[in-house]
Amino acid sequence: MTTATTTIRFAGAAQGFNWLPVFVAEDRGLFAAHGLTIEFHRLGSVEKATAAVREGAVDLAITPPEGAIVDHLGGGNLRVIGSNAERLPMSMVARPGLSELAELRGARIGTSSLTEGTSIYTRRLLSRTGIEPDAYTFVLAGIHTARWTALQNGEIDAAPQPVPWSLLAQREGYGVLGDISEVIPEIVFAALVARADWLDAHDDAAGRLVRALAEAHDIVNDPAADATTTPIYQRITTPDEPDLAAAGFTITRDLGMWPSGLRVSEAALATSIDLMVEAGLISEESRGDAAGVVDARFTDPFTD
Repeated sequence: MTTATTTIRFAGAAQGFNWLPVFVAEDRGLFAAHGLTIEFHRLGSVEKATAAVREGAVDLAITPPEGAIVDHLGGGNLRVIGSNAERLPMSMVARPGLSELAELRGARIGTSSLTEGTSIYTRRLLSRTGIEPDAYTFVLAGIHTARWTALQNGEIDAAPQPVPWSLLAQREGYGVLGDISEVIPEIVFAALVARADWLDAHDDAAGRLVRALAEAHDIVNDPAADATTTPIYQRITTPDEPDLAAAGFTITRDLGMWPSGLRVSEAALATSIDLMVEAGLISEESRGDAAGVVDARFTDPFTD
């Protein structure tokens, strides 16, 4: 335990279901035990979270890694220091009347970004069904809660939705057309992103943060801790739906979403890079350089 106290400005888009270990660490006093005070910044989109780190408005973010990879390849300062999540408990949810992925030709599909996260997953899912990107239209509908509202209002025809919202949609009569985890079994879904210069200047604090989160990942992955972790998951997902929250938490944990020690696995990173190449966000020739975005100095002690 350290006696130093450091405030870290920590950002995310929705700070939803994948943030469970963060809120477990907060509620269980793990940050405080490591001499940290966390200042939370909820920014509403993954691109805003990435930009906030790049511009120095916050110190770190949990956000998809694609923006950091593009920044790194362009000679920028962003680095990935750990994995928050490496599985996708997410399904394509569609308005009533649509029952197959093939029916999404010509559809308006909600996404949180055109260059990160959900749009990339959608391209892979639909291309495996023979539907190429020019056969549908992306609509910037926002994070998962906003996409659910847009779907209910008829502003979009379909959207990738995580559990427990996919379970809620199915209960309400919406179609669940395909599980993204079946075509993308392992990926850096959300990464811990920081600036290289901040990491160099705050090496000790960054290490303490990763250690606190690693302890929280162990708690979240332990079924014996469900009595304390499930209510937190419910609080940050579907506060009024305890049964849906419990089911969603079980599905997510059973997929292996939260990696031990926040370690970035080679397979998950390779998938993230593959999808970026498929989407035309980076070139085939940049694959090797793209992997250099990972700064593993904080997670190496947790590697088996």
